[in-house]
Amino acid sequence: MSTSVAPLEMVDTDRYPLTDPDSAAWRAAVERTRADLADAGCSVLADFVRPELREVLRAECAALEPFAHAEIERVNAYNIALDTPLPEDHPGRTVMERGNAFVARDRVPASAIISRLYTSPLFQRFVADCFGLPRLHELADPLSGLTLNVIAPGRSHPWHFDTNEYTVSMLTQAAEAGGTFEYCPGIRSAADENFPAVRAVLAGDTRPVRQLTLRPGDLQLFKGRFALHRVNTVAGTIARHSAIFAYSERPGVVGSAERTRQLFGRVLPVHLAERTVRGDELLD
Repeated sequence: MSTSVAPLEMVDTDRYPLTDPDSAAWRAAVERTRADLADAGCSVLADFVRPELREVLRAECAALEPFAHAEIERVNAYNIALDTPLPEDHPGRTVMERGNAFVARDRVPASAIISRLYTSPLFQRFVADCFGLPRLHELADPLSGLTLNVIAPGRSHPWHFDTNEYTVSMLTQAAEAGGTFEYCPGIRSAADENFPAVRAVLAGDTRPVRQLTLRPGDLQLFKGRFALHRVNTVAGTIARHSAIFAYSERPGVVGSAERTRQLFGRVLPVHLAERTVRGDELLD
């Protein structure tokens, strides 16, 4: 299912004036979002997609679910190999079950709403402005960048950090129950892994944890590289779907081979070339 609507005509431009980047309304929307990000490391732009197109959005993404790589795996919060040598008290030794599935970017049609938004220069400009950056780059990874996260009933997406600094996501299909997004804003920085705090959350400390209630069509801007986050167990009979628009401040970012295998069940030559670009020395 597809629509001929132009990328920015999908957006409620009365609230989010993406077609007028020099306007006072654009600046007001950006300033609200920046304030949220400064306060909580996350901002939700409610009802970003126009109501009459939300069913199209849902149906397009639901049609992609059969392409999701679904494999229950044992992982850690850093998505590094479980046999990586680590100190006894390292949080990377905490092993969790990952039950979510990902549809890779090369399975998403260019005509889909989420694809046209992800590649829209004005959408990218708006997102960059919200993050206080001169520009953002699509990931160079042919499998990551734009993905669909599918969490079936009874499954969850456990605690983890993002590879990319700046993550934008959109819920496209809500679960009947559960599937709540939880996060710990700024629990680490580019200069400090803050292993003790991460270890405490993995052990059950809920004090740093915040929760978000999201609805289909809401746009979420998130500093996912520095915030430990998860989606808790989905209940009911309907899978939770969310589109993930991943951008980087630097061009050329490609996921590691280990993480790519985990997420998509395959790697490409670019993942084996070890030419990934990072702006920090954090674990993945």
